[in-house]
Amino acid sequence: MLELLSPAGDYECLEAAVNFGCNAVYIGGKSYGMRAAAKNFDFDEMKKAVNYAHSHEVKVYLTCNTLPSNDEIEAFPEYIKNAAEIGIDAVIVADMGIMSMIKQYAPKLDIHMSTQVGIVNYAAANELYRLGAKRIVLSRETGIDEIRRIREKIPDDMEIEAFVHGAMCVSFSGRCLLSAYMTGRNANKGECAQPCRWKYSLMEETRPGQYFPVYENDEGSYILNARDMCMIEHMDKLIDAGVTSFKIEGRAKSAYYVATVTNAYASALEYAKAGKPLPQWIKDEVFAVSHREYCTGFYFGRYDPEQVYESSGYVRSRDFVGVIDKCDNGEVFLTQRNYFSVSDDLEVLIPKEKPVKFNIKHLYNSDGEEITVANRATEKLRAVCGREFPENSILRRVSEQK
Repeated sequence: MLELLSPAGDYECLEAAVNFGCNAVYIGGKSYGMRAAAKNFDFDEMKKAVNYAHSHEVKVYLTCNTLPSNDEIEAFPEYIKNAAEIGIDAVIVADMGIMSMIKQYAPKLDIHMSTQVGIVNYAAANELYRLGAKRIVLSRETGIDEIRRIREKIPDDMEIEAFVHGAMCVSFSGRCLLSAYMTGRNANKGECAQPCRWKYSLMEETRPGQYFPVYENDEGSYILNARDMCMIEHMDKLIDAGVTSFKIEGRAKSAYYVATVTNAYASALEYAKAGKPLPQWIKDEVFAVSHREYCTGFYFGRYDPEQVYESSGYVRSRDFVGVIDKCDNGEVFLTQRNYFSVSDDLEVLIPKEKPVKFNIKHLYNSDGEEITVANRATEKLRAVCGREFPENSILRRVSEQK
């Protein structure tokens, strides 16, 4: 069975991923995960998340893919036993010591070997299978032809997971010391400060204090900045190569990002499985969230099309402005998230459907007063629009950014 795997940095993101069509989510606890900046889950929140996901037939994978110190490794047995009791389905692992402890203290948990391991060949995959891994998460540097060769030479019941969308790294599969060296924040412990996104200048050693910009344009040059990956138009090729789980990057992203990208790839996966061409609206959806310029990574050979030197900024074509709580007889009850007005070009994102226009005839605030501008975040609003939408659908404004 093919699987769409979505990120969940907190409970709101998990709900968004589940509601918009994923088959599994990956989350982090308060320790051992590669996204220390995300809110993550304590054990009570983790239990709630697992119960919610399982009630919708969605699996939950726990990230334990940092490279822990001796002190950290001593606390791991109790940590993983608690996670297993909660009902986690699998653990994403990068360290062989962590792998051995899972087998000892939580032997019923499936083990997925993280992209941090750097798996790019079938020999490594087969050895990890022998040691007890059920799945390999391939290094982002692995091309489609290499994936096909790996698939042909590993056991049929070993799963292959590959990234299809999200941030790339200038280092090999995130193995980077730059952040730790420059800021003291260790990327291999989930604390990356992303210095590859910064703007740099040069200084000649006989002229201390004189900084010379590396010009690409008037804004300077971002010499290490990578594009974002987007494989929305190539899901059929990945299926043909033998990928079984399609992973979206983004545990530090918002619930809106998770919902939109999950919806796009869930839809794309259905079209790819059916052998049908991808509709334009699905292609457009990946531009509705904040992103850097897109590329296809290393899947088709040399990194395409290399770095982005002009800027490390994000662009998007839509702004998230609200969540629909319920509908009743042509009235929509929603929670506002950002500013919008009744005259804006608005649309609703519905799970696994093409976005539809949202035409407001009348808008009322929480005091029952008719308004034309909604400018108080989290306020409960009532809109008369003449039609109804599923709960948890997303209201957004068409943005001028492209």
